[in-house]
Amino acid sequence: MTASQDDNLLLRFSTDELPERDRLAVTREVYGRLTARLDIEPAQGVALHFRVAARVLPELTICSYSRSPAISKRTRELLADGNDDVILAMSPTAGNMVSQVGRELVTGVGDATLFSTADLTSIKSVSMPHCLNISLRRGRLASMVPGLEDRFLRPIPRDTEALQLLKKYIGLFEDRQSLATPGLRHLVVNHVYDLVALALGPTHDAAETANGRGVRAARLNAIKSEIVNGLNRREMSVAGLAARHGVSPRYVQMLFESEGSTFSRFLLDKRLERAHRMLSDPLLAAGSISSIAYEAGFSDLSYFNRAFRRRYGETPSDVRSSAGRGDRDQSQGG
Repeated sequence: MTASQDDNLLLRFSTDELPERDRLAVTREVYGRLTARLDIEPAQGVALHFRVAARVLPELTICSYSRSPAISKRTRELLADGNDDVILAMSPTAGNMVSQVGRELVTGVGDATLFSTADLTSIKSVSMPHCLNISLRRGRLASMVPGLEDRFLRPIPRDTEALQLLKKYIGLFEDRQSLATPGLRHLVVNHVYDLVALALGPTHDAAETANGRGVRAARLNAIKSEIVNGLNRREMSVAGLAARHGVSPRYVQMLFESEGSTFSRFLLDKRLERAHRMLSDPLLAAGSISSIAYEAGFSDLSYFNRAFRRRYGETPSDVRSSAGRGDRDQSQGG
């Protein structure tokens, strides 16, 4: 287990390094009792495999995991802990059977399911790779979603727009500095609640808030992620991004304007940052500056040189020379 801040814990657990004879006992105690408060029993004749990473934030826990087939139960003994959170569970596999308060659901591929930790629960799961559970405070979510209990064990289809945005938004946490400060963590928690509420069916006021806050943040992060992952695509455009994300070009521009930026400025900054990293890498010293500029998405070398110098106060050749000198000095010093 590692912890970076009091309100930003990252818990990791895996059975990979445990002797097979100890896996069940340790998993029940470390994960089943302390994290999820579930009693776990592996499927008959199947060796237990479990790997989990849980991000614990104020009023929110995001847990990604993979596991072998098993039966997990919230028993009367465990209900004594008083935990009444709700969990939104998302699995890429079908055939998991969830039973709670007289209801039973067999999950579909990629669908989401909401269930309560305050009731007797049984989850018979198949092998599940890359699953995602989000634990939320019942009272806070209930204020945003009327008749919250009626949503328990009602499938949320995988193509629900808010659910798709939620998955993409959560997937960005580890790649960016989204959780670096208490203020950013507070915003992320708000956005996740907004998107979960939208997926479930919020009140009118909550829907307006979510659409103006959580959805915008999730869309902007998804668009930024596509830009960063496709910097060498010279045809990157607002119109193309808008079409792929199902919004208007003006909406894309408004998302960037809300951060005091523009699409063009963000794209240029990211391309320059990529070029700078490549020029600073001694392992890429054999490549020409023009090939690096091209790889970063620039088709006009003179424009690249001007923009680079304006941004960094030195030419691409200067950066490459400095990187080469640093590498030689390090070798001689060693």
